[in-house]
Amino acid sequence: MSATVNHRWNHQPVAAEAVTRLATVLQTSPVLAELLVRAGWSDPDEARRFLSPRLAELDDPFHIAGVDRAVARLRAAIAGRESLVILGDYDVDGVSSTAFLVSILRRFGLEPRFIVPLRAEEGYGLSRNAIDRALEVGVPNLFVALDCGTNSCAEVAYLRSRGADVVIVDHHRSKEAVPEDAILINPHVHAESAAPAWQNLCTVGLVFKLVHALLKAERDAGSAIAQAIKLRDYLDLVAMGTVADLVPLLGENRILAKHGLSILEQTARPGLLALMEVSGIDRAHGLQPVDISFRLGPRINASGRLADASLSVELILSQDTKFCRDAARQLDGFNRERQDIERRITEDAERQVEERYAADHGIVLYDDSWHPGVVGIVASRVSRKFNRPCIVLGREGEVAKGSGRSVFGINLVDSLGDCNELLSNWGGHPMAVGVSLDRTRVETFRGRFNAAVAQRLAGHDLARTVEISAWVDFESVDEHLMGELALLHPFGQGNARPVFAVSGVTFAKRPEVFKDVHFRFQLDDAHGRRLFGVAWKMADRLPPAGRRLDLAFELVWNHFNGRKLLQLELLDWRLAK
Repeated sequence: MSATVNHRWNHQPVAAEAVTRLATVLQTSPVLAELLVRAGWSDPDEARRFLSPRLAELDDPFHIAGVDRAVARLRAAIAGRESLVILGDYDVDGVSSTAFLVSILRRFGLEPRFIVPLRAEEGYGLSRNAIDRALEVGVPNLFVALDCGTNSCAEVAYLRSRGADVVIVDHHRSKEAVPEDAILINPHVHAESAAPAWQNLCTVGLVFKLVHALLKAERDAGSAIAQAIKLRDYLDLVAMGTVADLVPLLGENRILAKHGLSILEQTARPGLLALMEVSGIDRAHGLQPVDISFRLGPRINASGRLADASLSVELILSQDTKFCRDAARQLDGFNRERQDIERRITEDAERQVEERYAADHGIVLYDDSWHPGVVGIVASRVSRKFNRPCIVLGREGEVAKGSGRSVFGINLVDSLGDCNELLSNWGGHPMAVGVSLDRTRVETFRGRFNAAVAQRLAGHDLARTVEISAWVDFESVDEHLMGELALLHPFGQGNARPVFAVSGVTFAKRPEVFKDVHFRFQLDDAHGRRLFGVAWKMADRLPPAGRRLDLAFELVWNHFNGRKLLQLELLDWRLAK
């Protein structure tokens, strides 16, 4: 879809009496009250809990199915000084989960070995090749798989045949049977025990629950080590995995992410400090989810996509400042390489859509030359640009392998379920999946996936829409409003940054284009106060000067040259009625 086409604006009114009541009880502005009511927090007590999430409100971890058995097995390993191997996936969730669990077990005197699958040679998750590499130096008493393994029945059977017990902590959906001879923690498999507060935890969130339960059991048994461990100190790792994995920032995810971001701002881990430095993050301005999504996360992911993600685990675990600086620079180099590859593939992919697949409901793109390690990012860009689910595949031997990203309202897990017999391996969650299949089947898969998405689109409108959170007076866009919005942080999946709209404003002068594709602007309110704004990739839709306009925008702080300025990020404009 071209940027020259206007979006449709949608604003569903909420009950005025509920807004007034909430604003009165909580002593907030009507704008914040409207945002809360719109999000479903019209009850004052529930709204207070949402605005001030407390770690004390986390549910008993033993309520999650499998946690009691996993804790018992880990305690036996600690008591017996057993050998362990931890295998974690190569994305941020898997890396942070691995670093977290390794750190805790080391505190208890164990020396767990850890590996991260080599993407190019071993593929995704708990593969036989990755297992064999892990067993090269001996079979451990206990093998723990993190962020993978839910569908690995044959691989678990192999591990058990070699004499290792198996614990799996994962949040991916099960496609069919799950391993019977393993201790499995996965709320999507054990749905009967999945409370709404924590059913959408990613793997590092589930590891947090497992460690919480382990510490409770050890403290009850009088362990001085458990008493000395402050679980709060590990929330930086939990926040990284939670934000990067695009799980809804609601319920316990919100609690963990909000407190975890605060811990991340204060982290003393040399590895994370070095990674922040090469990422250009200034902690003095506070950390936002976008810092994880667009700075820290891509650098951690780049090692798994182009090399060995165990470097990222080592970086987080290390106390060696020189090693951390060198490793962070190496990850930054991988990320630059990844960006170059991704840019070329994205251009090719978008051209494919425009020339061949513009009419498809669900898009499948493939090229022999594309690097399978970066196509997930390409799929995300393509799905956003064309507003349709998209799967992008590259070649790995005789296999077409890649990733898919969806749009709101279309569940990729359900859609791929209709294509199951064509796929060699797949898994993920409704918004993001990994896929592999014989490359000779790509064309058949394209047709099947397109049909599956088309069926789910029946009666579903995918037209581009700007969802307006609240219409506001321009004069109310100020620092006080920003202070109230800070209570809603962190923004992310399931808790989107509010989109505001104002009516009847006028540009005194034409906006200024920069870098050919963006423009910046300034507006004066009725009292002569000047506000500044920017519009990303909208230079082909410059709003006219001297005309009354409606604007849809988000609000952010812009830190520049030591100054903190309120900035409008324009999403769309239209002529006022």
